[in-house]
Amino acid sequence: MHETIIDYNLVKTVISESGIERIGHATIRELVRIVNIIEEKSGSKFIRMEMGVPGLKPSEIGTNAEIAALNSGVASKYPMIEGIKPLKDEMSRFCKLFLNITVNAESCIPTVGSMMGAMASFLVANRTDRSKEGTLFIDPGFPVQKQQCKVLGHPYKSFDVYNFRGERLREKLESYIKEGKVSTILYSNPNNPSWICFTEDELQIIGELSKKYDITIIEDLAYFAMDFRTDKSIPGKPPYQPTVAHYTDNYILLVSSSKAFSYAGQRVGMMVISDTLYKRRFPDLKRFYSTDKFGYSVVYGALYALSAGTSHSAQYALAAMLKAANDGEFNFVSQVREYGEKAKIMKKLFTDYGFKIVYERDMDVPIADGFYFTISYPGFSGADLVEELLYFGISAISLDITGSDRSEGLRACVSQVSRDQFTDLETRLKAFKSCHPVK
Repeated sequence: MHETIIDYNLVKTVISESGIERIGHATIRELVRIVNIIEEKSGSKFIRMEMGVPGLKPSEIGTNAEIAALNSGVASKYPMIEGIKPLKDEMSRFCKLFLNITVNAESCIPTVGSMMGAMASFLVANRTDRSKEGTLFIDPGFPVQKQQCKVLGHPYKSFDVYNFRGERLREKLESYIKEGKVSTILYSNPNNPSWICFTEDELQIIGELSKKYDITIIEDLAYFAMDFRTDKSIPGKPPYQPTVAHYTDNYILLVSSSKAFSYAGQRVGMMVISDTLYKRRFPDLKRFYSTDKFGYSVVYGALYALSAGTSHSAQYALAAMLKAANDGEFNFVSQVREYGEKAKIMKKLFTDYGFKIVYERDMDVPIADGFYFTISYPGFSGADLVEELLYFGISAISLDITGSDRSEGLRACVSQVSRDQFTDLETRLKAFKSCHPVK
């Protein structure tokens, strides 16, 4: 048994008592629970990189607006399922000013976080055609979205996109969708966890194929404008957040307030449906809903059944933040640049002590510094590395659970690691390398 930072027997016991067959394949929330228990029993604070929790304070623009809404009594009133008018109007403006697309306020719907937006998307978009089967995930990706498909009983397929960039993406996608069985394609951009960012050419390919095969694209923009290589913070001026919406009308955009606006706790996000798709009729929807209208089925079918609306007060918070951003009074991008700056420092610490960056390039350039990065260590599988790092007070998730085909890697999130932990991180990495010298 080697020298560790956290008591070896304690960690081993907690893992054993968890009942999880292999800790390296634990879900994000399961790993969070394990680390919480180890921290409590050991009294040692971990370098926590397992969960994408915002590490910045929420804007007072949002919290003050929500407090004012609560003081006005909205907590006693059910919100309209389709959302309050001030929020829907600002969502529509936000789409024009930061995405350079035109979407009516009617087609902009608040959800209980992007997680609910994804669930509602599957519930409707995967049921528009009885001859189709489910979702194609362009991986790696957020594991819980596949869990949602499993819960719903929707079949899905996936592939790791890293080796199929540029024009190669067209052939790879078409190999999955040419039989006409795919209802939806889902991806995140920037990508969780690899942090690659699709180019305009790649988005055009996805858009063209969605029209050719009549597939709905679910674009997860959880990390909106967080590719810090270009400044996307000025409303109404390029560069804009890239989106498939420029190349197809078959789209649903999921825009989270959790990361870009640091408002994760109030569970409020944005679901933006193209006006064309919102109004479109699909006769097969009547198998599940009272109407064949897509948008109506989303709001009064899926969302009504899921939660009958989104937190009333949180909607006012998001409306206020969006208005301030739209008016040029709140630069939401500048406050989250801290993630990119921390990633640059942390990546160097890991590589200085023998770790490798798994997804190291974005097409022909180095991967950007952002909310996530990916690491591996010689001689370890990703699952084994998850467990081994726990003994050194470091937590991250295996790329195995993200749909990645790089089983040696881990996803590391920078958000919960404070700058005053960098010295401690270096000490732990040094100890890890001492126990596991690179040959």
